Amino acid sequence: MALEFTTSYLEDSLSLFAYYKKLGERAMAQVSDEQLFACIDGEANCIGVIVKHMAGNMRSRWTDFLTTDGEKADRNRDSEFEEPPTTRAELLDLWEAGWDCLFSALQPLTDADLTRTITIRGEKHSVMQAINRQLAHYPHHVGQIVLLAKHFACDHWQSLSVPRRGSADFNRRVAAGEASQR
Repeated sequence: MALEFTTSYLEDSLSLFAYYKKLGERAMAQVSDEQLFACIDGEANCIGVIVKHMAGNMRSRWTDFLTTDGEKADRNRDSEFEEPPTTRAELLDLWEAGWDCLFSALQPLTDADLTRTITIRGEKHSVMQAINRQLAHYPHHVGQIVLLAKHFACDHWQSLSVPRRGSADFNRRVAAGEASQR
């Protein structure tokens, strides 16, 4: 994703969310269907569970987020860590539904909305604080997805950024305008 100069907090936030969505998708594309649901140990979450949790969080946080608490009464967070979807298609549908909630909520906003007050778990936040909270949360989980996908793909892993021992070539391509810096 090419870095675009912007002075718009909303544009930059949307760009970052889109970047992390795509990063997760590129990582998940490199593993088998079975690996999406494999755990590396008894306490670890599989990619499927991480996606289920992210989608549940996104639905809760971004549905009617200007008018209702970001922790919806019907959300059962604990269940997000149990029984992930059973197929890649179901998993990706859940992933898309979560991101659709986020983008549908944020795309219509204006700068004037950033100082509005919303609540999450009964605590007041500005819209900007709520966005920042999720800009810290979702990349954390996308990083988990990337780590697991890289572990499972092993020797077949295709780097999502600058490959090992590829900095010099990458820097040359950036200087020539051939590569994104983000």
